[in-house]
Amino acid sequence: MTDDPVPHPIRIGIDVGGTFTDAVAVDARTLRLIGQNKTPTSHDHPDGVAHGIIEGLHRLLDDIGRAPEDVVFLAHGTTQATNALLEGDVAPVGLIGIGSGVPALFLRRLAAMRRIELTPGSTLPLEYGHLRRASDTAGLHAVLDRFAGAGISSVVVTEPFSVDDPAGEETVAAVARERGFLVTATHDITSLYGLSKRTRTAVLNAVILPRMFATADLVQRAIEKAGITAPLMVMRCDGGVMSLDEMRRRPLLTVLSGPAAGVAGALMQEHLGEGIFLETGGTSTDVSVVRRGKVAVRYTSFGGSTTYLNALDVRTVGIGGGSMVRARLDGSPGVVAVGPRSAHIAGLPYACFAGPGDLAGAELVTVAPRPGDRLDHVALDAAGGRYAITLTCAANALGVVPADAYARADPISARLALEPLARALGVDVPAAARRVLETAAAPVTEVVAALVRDYGLEPDAVRLVGGGGGAAAVMPFVGERDGREWSIAGHSEVISPIGVALALLREQVERIIPGATDEQILGVRREAEQALLAQGAAAGAISVDVTVDPQSNTVRAIATGATELRTQDLTDRPGLDRLGPIAARSLRIDPEHLEVLAQTPYHVVYGAPVRKRRFRRPRRAVRIVDRDGVVRFASPDAHVVRGTVGSGADLLASAVTRLTSYGDGGARAPAVQLIAGPTVADLSGVLDESALIGLARSELDGKDRDDDLVAVLEVRR
Repeated sequence: MTDDPVPHPIRIGIDVGGTFTDAVAVDARTLRLIGQNKTPTSHDHPDGVAHGIIEGLHRLLDDIGRAPEDVVFLAHGTTQATNALLEGDVAPVGLIGIGSGVPALFLRRLAAMRRIELTPGSTLPLEYGHLRRASDTAGLHAVLDRFAGAGISSVVVTEPFSVDDPAGEETVAAVARERGFLVTATHDITSLYGLSKRTRTAVLNAVILPRMFATADLVQRAIEKAGITAPLMVMRCDGGVMSLDEMRRRPLLTVLSGPAAGVAGALMQEHLGEGIFLETGGTSTDVSVVRRGKVAVRYTSFGGSTTYLNALDVRTVGIGGGSMVRARLDGSPGVVAVGPRSAHIAGLPYACFAGPGDLAGAELVTVAPRPGDRLDHVALDAAGGRYAITLTCAANALGVVPADAYARADPISARLALEPLARALGVDVPAAARRVLETAAAPVTEVVAALVRDYGLEPDAVRLVGGGGGAAAVMPFVGERDGREWSIAGHSEVISPIGVALALLREQVERIIPGATDEQILGVRREAEQALLAQGAAAGAISVDVTVDPQSNTVRAIATGATELRTQDLTDRPGLDRLGPIAARSLRIDPEHLEVLAQTPYHVVYGAPVRKRRFRRPRRAVRIVDRDGVVRFASPDAHVVRGTVGSGADLLASAVTRLTSYGDGGARAPAVQLIAGPTVADLSGVLDESALIGLARSELDGKDRDDDLVAVLEVRR
């Protein structure tokens, strides 16, 4: 509880996991954690997981002594959609194709989607119905009657080129909704061409729609009954949140939202602007990227088939805090592997969490956690029973687990847990623990290196942040082996609900527009901005990043923004004395050598000269740091232009013209980051000079002419 006479409003994030539902309360002004609560996930309750969400919310408010009216932001993340697809626990869906002639041949082939395998032996439950014309009302009702008779309540409507003319899909969808069906029209899922991929994505949305729709209704009613008036948001798979109404329309966007919540927490709480986030549980570690202050996403696949679902790019390694040690005990003894089986799978407790008395007389044995597994997983038979030797045991035995970490064990128990293994290996306990940790760290550091390479991260700026309950078992040794700056997130065991509480609204609009004009590009940008406004974002706090891919003719606009209340609450920000060291750490220089190149009420642009003989001209590394201490942009060499909104447009146009490069591929405008007000607009995805200047001017529309304007430009080489 706070001592302030008027308590600050609070933001609440809830993460629904497979076993527990975690809820946290964050001070909306300081963004500090003020309370957390853990409740069993209520899978078997008549109200499903909604019951656990509400129970956790009530307990949390009681624990911190706050009232429902103090809540200004409420969001939850859920594994429901992910688990449903992974387990094959989905609703049957009816697919209606609209078209005649040659298109009808392609449409009828879509019925083969029923062969997509969700799990071994479980395929998509799909029925197909065909209409030659959307206006064939009698034929449509006959198809819907057949679907209803088969127990189908969720329908997908697809028509070739509906992204250009959605009238046919809308006509059929309207009739189906009148009949009480839940409907997914493919043009509502994506505006990209590709009939099969677009329809496949819509079908995956439809098979989870009934369950997610019911959960949304239950949660909303319970929230309203609890007296909370803040709009309920839902975590997306790309690190943002969306409104509940949007989730009802596109529940597929919640798939993989669990890992996305964790990396969002690292981004906001740990000020991770350029780096790698490793979220470690008991069995595995999810590794993901933050680049230039944004979560890295990519199109994902299901059942071996690609989709248009843009989700967190997460690489999973079978190394977790509970991973069992595997050893060769005869011949030439040694540690051969760690994981992927965990103590949880074997049904064994961690040896390091047993009391010293329980480990008395411990003898080393080998076990096979599951039938068919190798008999090389080491365990202890001791006075208290059988215990698994895990990665967490090794980390505690070596003393690398911080004293306040969630994975911290009694040092005596940890050493006792490793002693039998050390004797078998012919080494002391620290050496045995180090061998275990080196073996476990190897595959994790390989994935980290691959992500740094794949995303072209600025090597000097990359930082590693660990989260999750098992973070302290993995992160210290991985950080040491990798040689980069590393840290374990504060309150790492609840980093996912913290990420939910701090996440921003997000929306993405994509169009395929051959030879897109400046006005068409601006139109896509406006569409993304308007979609975010409709979900409750503050007009002055929306940032839109635009990318134009000349090879695929794709125009993509990604809008992010805060709610009005959050924008008003974030007024107390740190000064240069606190932001400078953050920038210096990112630049890997002494703070005394740091230059302040520009600053606004919301951001500071720092620079440092780069002195290397191979450079023909002086270079300046640049970092944009927001007033919350997040490094929003990192560049090894950039130019900075300063001005006001009133004068800056012309200054920017002049700088863009001056820094445009020319080569065999034609002209390439510089990559631009535009700072105006509380947002940083990433315009680096636009290569055309005219389109870039047009977008920049659009970003400045409606802003006060006296407001500060800063542009950071990188010459493309």
